[in-house]
Amino acid sequence: QVRLVESGGGLVQVGVSLRLSCAASGSTLSNYAVGWFRQAPGKEREFVSAISRSGGSTYYIEDVKGRFTISRDNAKNTVSLQMNSLEPADTAVYYCAASTTGSFVDYDYWGQGTQVTVSS
Repeated sequence: QVRLVESGGGLVQVGVSLRLSCAASGSTLSNYAVGWFRQAPGKEREFVSAISRSGGSTYYIEDVKGRFTISRDNAKNTVSLQMNSLEPADTAVYYCAASTTGSFVDYDYWGQGTQVTVSS
């Protein structure tokens, strides 16, 4: 079983960058595909991005393509989400999740989330 802890959220202004980190313990993160999700107030949780076990394959939703970059450092047991050119619509609690099957669709373990607020 893997435990995930997100960090790096905060209150920022439009156009700036943030880097979120997802740190794993209890298991080797390279055994899992990892995804980032977000949930804005009053909305359902939304898939944002995912990365394969090796890091060789990534996926982004259209709204963040070209602005967000997902990466992983398996030696450090971490996955990061670099978020550039932040917009108010990016305001949400961001969660990382791990998939034991390596799928970008089904996730078994979740972190507690980190708040990102983008102020205009």
